[in-house]
Amino acid sequence: MNSLPFTTHDPELDRDLEALAPAVDRACEGADAAHDLAHVVRVTRTAITLCQRERVAPRVAVTSAWLHELFNYPKGHPDSKRSGEVCGERARDLLRDHRWNDATIDSVGYAIAVHPFSLGITPTTIDAKILQDADRLDAIGAIGAARCFATSASMGRPFYNLEDPRGASRPLDDKNFALDHFAVKLFKIPGVLHTDAARAIAEARTAFLRAFEAQLLREIEGA
Repeated sequence: MNSLPFTTHDPELDRDLEALAPAVDRACEGADAAHDLAHVVRVTRTAITLCQRERVAPRVAVTSAWLHELFNYPKGHPDSKRSGEVCGERARDLLRDHRWNDATIDSVGYAIAVHPFSLGITPTTIDAKILQDADRLDAIGAIGAARCFATSASMGRPFYNLEDPRGASRPLDDKNFALDHFAVKLFKIPGVLHTDAARAIAEARTAFLRAFEAQLLREIEGA
């Protein structure tokens, strides 16, 4: 019986992913709310949805989603841009331990290595594109807003600039203000998605984010 918090609708793949679950659980212990096990499960569920809608066999893309948080350097670490690369190698090692075939191992490792937004890499495989899309979709919508403010709080940064929350007369600075991150990154995510299925999901999520931003600004101004 599948004890995973999702199903790929492929019993063999479900069993294979279930065998990897202890490693995923260990990797997510103590993770911040933006990169915890719940995030991994959401991204994996979204990857399953995208595979179904794009008619892509799920083994590589969904496995990549399931393992994409095996390793992360802390925010602000000088090697943080290498997180995907290191995570990809951890995934390769884990899959070798479980005797997966070399072609799948290489495909999963590649997808994870190139998935981080900060690298700005356009993947060459559909599986890696689906992982990027699934991970980026988790940065927008209601959960994206929650993750944005959770990250800001964990780093001791304010929600917005008190003097100019809209950024009307100052450069936007999402390193210091959570709300600035909406315009600096989150509203741009739909334009860098690869699949039609992801863009369709992003449309509603981005509309929510824009409505949330507008409401937040009204409340900041006392309305």
